[in-house]
Amino acid sequence: MSRIGKRPIPVPAQVTVTVEGQQVNVKGPKGELSRVVPAQVSVMQENGTLQVNRRNESRAARQRHGLSRTLVANMIEGVSQGFQRRLEIQGVGYRAQVQGRNLILNVGYSKPVEIAPPAGIQVAVEGNVNVLVSGIDKEVVGNTAARIRAVRPPEPYKGKGIRYAGEFVRRKVGKAGKK
Repeated sequence: MSRIGKRPIPVPAQVTVTVEGQQVNVKGPKGELSRVVPAQVSVMQENGTLQVNRRNESRAARQRHGLSRTLVANMIEGVSQGFQRRLEIQGVGYRAQVQGRNLILNVGYSKPVEIAPPAGIQVAVEGNVNVLVSGIDKEVVGNTAARIRAVRPPEPYKGKGIRYAGEFVRRKVGKAGKK
């Protein structure tokens, strides 16, 4: 039995959850999300908690049990608190700025790179080098942060580039000088 899948999901007071067949709709103070859970699992709502159960013991049902529980729990957390990812830009002359809704990155290319965030995602820049990506859908927040990081991933020699806050980049030794 999936240890993660067995755990009940507490529903905060300000969040309403409706389950219609395989469709789970979650509405909270930050917005609303909906997702269709796989047919191998069922979601039941009882006195302030949600329980995700398997319909049978097939391999597919066991694989999707914990995943479905985590996805529904992330939806509830997203509409009540929201998610955010921090990125740091390191390098001489590297900087970021927000223009309208778009993020403009100057990271060593001949022209600035412009990234338009998807609907429901907010991008903020603090001090020209710290980028904050926030929203209610954890998957979209993570994908947007990954797209920003992919513009100039940190390189191992000088450590220049865009990295997640707290990310450790293994450094390599450059060329050895003449002796």
